[in-house]
Amino acid sequence: MKKKNYLYIFASLLLCFFVLSACGNSEEDNADDESSNHEETSNTEETSEERILTDAMGNEVTIPANPERVLASYLEDYLVALGITPVAQWSVQDGESIQDYLQDSLEDVPTIPHDLPYETVASFDPDLIIMDSAEMVEGNKYDQYSSIAPTYVIGTEQNNDWRSEFKQVGEIFGKEEETQQVLDDYEQKAEEAKEQVHQAIGDESVAAIWLVGNTFYIVSDSLSSGDVLYNDLGLTLPNVVEEISANSTANWSEISLEKLAQLDADHIFLINSDGDGAEMLEDEIWQNIPAVKNGNIYEYGPESSWLYTGPVANQQMIDDVLESLAE
Repeated sequence: MKKKNYLYIFASLLLCFFVLSACGNSEEDNADDESSNHEETSNTEETSEERILTDAMGNEVTIPANPERVLASYLEDYLVALGITPVAQWSVQDGESIQDYLQDSLEDVPTIPHDLPYETVASFDPDLIIMDSAEMVEGNKYDQYSSIAPTYVIGTEQNNDWRSEFKQVGEIFGKEEETQQVLDDYEQKAEEAKEQVHQAIGDESVAAIWLVGNTFYIVSDSLSSGDVLYNDLGLTLPNVVEEISANSTANWSEISLEKLAQLDADHIFLINSDGDGAEMLEDEIWQNIPAVKNGNIYEYGPESSWLYTGPVANQQMIDDVLESLAE
């Protein structure tokens, strides 16, 4: 589902829930030592000076040297992966719901509403604002945010490729090497997990379903956790998931009870936002799904990473898949 719709659903459920530094060379008698010091200084200056980058909307954005008060709402996963702490973190419902899976790194970071009111943004005195998509700055919003701090827009689409987004975030902070290392580590983890899971379940099919507000949603075959399951881990795609994904651009699409009855999944990852005793889980149609009948249901709550995407979220999902299917 489009991000705006995703946030709306998440919020509705709750209602029923980052000194400019300089390095100089010391004079050295030894020419080799002097050359080495000069090289270190040059490398430091690459990231300790202002740079001008062009964002997805064509804006030329002056990135401050070593930004320390970064606001990147709903992009915190990328910051955490690079060891960057934002000045505030995304939330809905007056801070009652946050990205719980990131709280080992963001526990002491104050929250900010997902719709980023200008006065609230200004109150955090950011020195750099990073926006996920053009939709977040439509109308005259970009001018208003950029009057507070340099504002960089990552993508023009509502659902952007997470690897591309992560690389852009790395470029903004001059952390290209660190970013590539995270990506390399992720690809290795995914490849190793892929082999383990296939040894465990072979070609058996897998689906991810979200239950929220007495409604079932099924993940896209190429977005969010679907990207991890079907692309990174190469798991078998059920026919119903393929059919619904072909007609939707959303991360999660509502699935009717009629379609749910046709869900030919051998294994289901259930993200249960309705909690214990959810009435939809007692419905006969749900009970007759092959995966349910065979006890192949792996349940996670909304505090898990399954509703998100990024290097941190995706690694946690892979760990969940391994625990559920291969151990």
